[in-house]
Amino acid sequence: MKNQQNMIQMLLLMGLLLIGWDLAMQHFYPQTRHAASAPITAAPPVANTGPGTPDPESSTKPSREGGLVAPADIAAEDAALAGDLTPAGRVPIVAPGLSGSIDLTGAVIDDLVTNRHRTSVARDSGPERIFSPAGTPAQQFAQIGWVNGGAALPNAGTKWAAPAGAKLTPQTPVTLNWTNGTGQSFAETFAIDRDYMITVTETVTNHGTAPFAAQPFAFINRTDRTASVDSWTIHSGPFGAFDGKVQFSPKYKDVFKAGEIAPDGRTDWLGFTDIYWMSTLIPDKATPATGSFRALGGGLYRADLIYQPFILAPGESASRTTRLFAGAKEGTVLDRYEDAGIAHFGLAIDWGWFRWFEKPIFMLLRALFHATGNFGVAIILLTCLVRGVMFPVAQRQFASMAAMRAIQPKLKALQELHKDDRARLQEATMKLYKDEGVNPLAGCLPIFIQMPVFFGLYKVLMVSIEMRHQPFVLWIRDLSAPDPLHILNLFGLLPFEPPSILGIGILGLLLGITMFMQFRLQPPAADPAQQQVMAIMPWMMMFIMSPFAAGLLIYWITTNLLVIAQQTYLYAKHPQLRAQADKAAQDARRAAARNAK
Repeated sequence: MKNQQNMIQMLLLMGLLLIGWDLAMQHFYPQTRHAASAPITAAPPVANTGPGTPDPESSTKPSREGGLVAPADIAAEDAALAGDLTPAGRVPIVAPGLSGSIDLTGAVIDDLVTNRHRTSVARDSGPERIFSPAGTPAQQFAQIGWVNGGAALPNAGTKWAAPAGAKLTPQTPVTLNWTNGTGQSFAETFAIDRDYMITVTETVTNHGTAPFAAQPFAFINRTDRTASVDSWTIHSGPFGAFDGKVQFSPKYKDVFKAGEIAPDGRTDWLGFTDIYWMSTLIPDKATPATGSFRALGGGLYRADLIYQPFILAPGESASRTTRLFAGAKEGTVLDRYEDAGIAHFGLAIDWGWFRWFEKPIFMLLRALFHATGNFGVAIILLTCLVRGVMFPVAQRQFASMAAMRAIQPKLKALQELHKDDRARLQEATMKLYKDEGVNPLAGCLPIFIQMPVFFGLYKVLMVSIEMRHQPFVLWIRDLSAPDPLHILNLFGLLPFEPPSILGIGILGLLLGITMFMQFRLQPPAADPAQQQVMAIMPWMMMFIMSPFAAGLLIYWITTNLLVIAQQTYLYAKHPQLRAQADKAAQDARRAAARNAK
């Protein structure tokens, strides 16, 4: 009766876990929708309502990758871009990493797309957009200029002059000019490299007869409607490096509540990050700058960078150089910028606590990908290498388990002999362990070693843009997304989308089967309730893990297969252990039958 009650309680708890897990996955990791739905009227753009105005509640939750989710927003964005990005009044940007344009009104960088990354797995989906003009649903843009100089300074409405036929490329910088009519001339020179870095050198010359004051600044303005999900493992939102230390904070909601947050220390760089993309401002190294994050209301936020003011005597000029990174968080690219002098730029990827494991794993995974040309194959090979390195540890675990099982009769005799004296029992047990040369904790060592490795690989697969939209075989066209085929709707033949708790695909089913086979090879637990838990555990894990990225499921399935092969080999090498396991299984079945009666 007691076992039946335990079983019922266990099933209820598992049911609550599965339902709670499904609700959490839907809340934190909703699937991105696409604009291929029925035509929807464009929504009006969000206005700046000021930091004191509460942000309106979004009708849709952000997706894991970020970007617009609501079909209305996507339609509005497409319509706005078609009207705003006309060639007149813009300087085109053409580079290997970025394409787009600079708006001559205000000298604003508000049109950038990545040439190396598509919006979706469809080959004709177009490049991923990073920046959009002000007033669009996905607005994000940067401006570099001057403040605190009165009406004589250029502003957001200033019409800058560009050379005829100007085009910003890695080989051809572009200089924009403007004169205020009171004796001061301003110039902004834009340069771009082959990746995602734009360098802006702003110069002011005082041709007047009196001193002239100005203060250089730069900012990035963006909406949180395109933000990726912020979780405890991966930060999405404001971030930066201050005094040589990267801070994955604050959150958008923290900035909204405070109105403005100014991190302590010298600003090395700051901006906004999503899981795969980021936009950051890097100040002139020779001139200190302070940074802050500001809430503008209406879901809009700004990262500000401001330099010390200067006063120009007649005939003097001054320049400041600010760099803008806007693009994909590619590990090799960020490391290259760090090597060029940007402090800890490679850590802009949120590696987390185990980055000492993760970065080598990432480098090995990338090398295997380049060698095989298939990211799924690279994951399988990496898993084989990890299990190969761990094999000696697994052998020790197996030997420890065998030794513990061999002394079980002696342990039971000691427990019976000292059942009324805990201190004597503990002392006798430790003496038995010492005499037999058994370490009861040795069996736990592989778990402690494998957990950082597993979490490190999990984090690498989660944050590596290199895996995004990478196909494996057959129906797996994106290893960073869940298995797209669901058994319950006959792989898409039935016209409905199962909830994530029931969205079991082929990979999820393979995970459950391989985990069940692995557990069958383990010696059964002595407690019948524990045996029942272990029997149900593979299928519960199948439900829990199915919504994860296909790359992670491939890793886990491969691990299960390797563990099965390893256990089979060790049992063949040590037949006495196989006999012990079979005897333990028979004893457990007899005990379960007696308890059932």
